[in-house]
Amino acid sequence: MRFTIPFLIFSLLFGCSEKKEKTKVNTGDKILFVVSNQHTYGNTSINTANHFGEIVLAYDVLIKEGYEVDFVSPKGGAIPIGYLQTSDSIKKKYLYDFDLMGRLKNTQKPEQINPDNYRAVYYSGGGAAMFGVPENEAIQKIVTQIYSSNGIVSAVCHGTAGIVNLKNNDGSYMYENKEVNGFPDIFENKKGQYYQTFPFSIEEIIKERGGKFSYSEKGWDNYYKVDGRLITGQDPSSAATVAKEILKKLKTIEK
Repeated sequence: MRFTIPFLIFSLLFGCSEKKEKTKVNTGDKILFVVSNQHTYGNTSINTANHFGEIVLAYDVLIKEGYEVDFVSPKGGAIPIGYLQTSDSIKKKYLYDFDLMGRLKNTQKPEQINPDNYRAVYYSGGGAAMFGVPENEAIQKIVTQIYSSNGIVSAVCHGTAGIVNLKNNDGSYMYENKEVNGFPDIFENKKGQYYQTFPFSIEEIIKERGGKFSYSEKGWDNYYKVDGRLITGQDPSSAATVAKEILKKLKTIEK
């Protein structure tokens, strides 16, 4: 079952939370999730949202290793969540997780974020990720500072839209000459009304700017790429793996 759930309705239906598992805490080790405030595809009335699975499957991996996760969005506050599959045990668990849902209801604004507190960035997807995030210069500045301080930048599916404008301090694109992927054009309905609202094609813009974009033609088969401190996944099936690769990379780099 897939749907978008406004937070007002959520708070009325799911006011209680499951007992949280205890996890070890790596003091000072934080990871920043970038999400979108967008509720519709462009200026249409077609609903869109942040992909709940891409958020929680990665979140689950990271917090179990003791990493604290913060959420930032262009405007701060509540974000729309969708693509819900309550038949999945992890996704269902987090729908009832008061702490996480509170974080998604109260995401931070860019000006509230201190880049020095984070070791990695994770851009989650969903159609909403195409709007508001890619062009947000404040978020770009935060992420660039984290990356230039030996941090990790990662994205999954349409979340890769968030990295297309990221540049290194020398002006080159962060993904130039690097292996990178995201949701490819082959799986988009280019004639669909939703697609007509997209500001760009993730695949095309990355190729134009020197990125080595690749993808699995099968899809939904955990396809991902790791190139240095840039980690990207093609679709929801790679969300948990991208998080695991973040953990592996964090063990190899100094704070």
